[in-house]
Amino acid sequence: MKTILLFFISLISCSQTYELMNEQSIDIFNPEKQIGLKNWNIVNDDVMGGVSTSSLALNNKKNLIFNGYLSLENNGGFASARLSFNSETLTGVKYLKIKFRGDGNIYKLRLRQNNRRASYSTDFKSIKDKWVEMDLNIEDFKPYWRGYSFYNYPALDLREINSLGIQISDKQEGEFNLEIKYIKGIY
Repeated sequence: MKTILLFFISLISCSQTYELMNEQSIDIFNPEKQIGLKNWNIVNDDVMGGVSTSSLALNNKKNLIFNGYLSLENNGGFASARLSFNSETLTGVKYLKIKFRGDGNIYKLRLRQNNRRASYSTDFKSIKDKWVEMDLNIEDFKPYWRGYSFYNYPALDLREINSLGIQISDKQEGEFNLEIKYIKGIY
């Protein structure tokens, strides 16, 4: 009986390993492969009178650096960077995989589509000076607009998403620094 049980445990383990090895993905941002380096723009709270600042750059290791200063002055409180891409890029994606090193702050990964007021976002927490690889399930992305959550809002339609963003907000005033190695869509 013990041998049969061990056989089934190893069979399950092998099938899970095989499933992981055959994981299909799409690179959304991967500087090592020269993917997603163009079409970024900065959107900070200065669009509403705030004074937060942020910038994007590649470091000498070819990782994306998103950094700046989050200010709460003048009713401000967010800094973000957005990558535009073609609609249907994320069609069929089940979750997003991101590898990053941060400063201990909480960031948001945001998905947007044209003609929608709200963005769909989920939080991810960085650990100061530690590399983290995290899977963000598409089902966990919820609609928000200007920090307020929406109920009874249309469901996220990945076929229509044409922008992915990184944002810091939620009254985390001060300097911030996030280093991103890659962002992938996993099917």
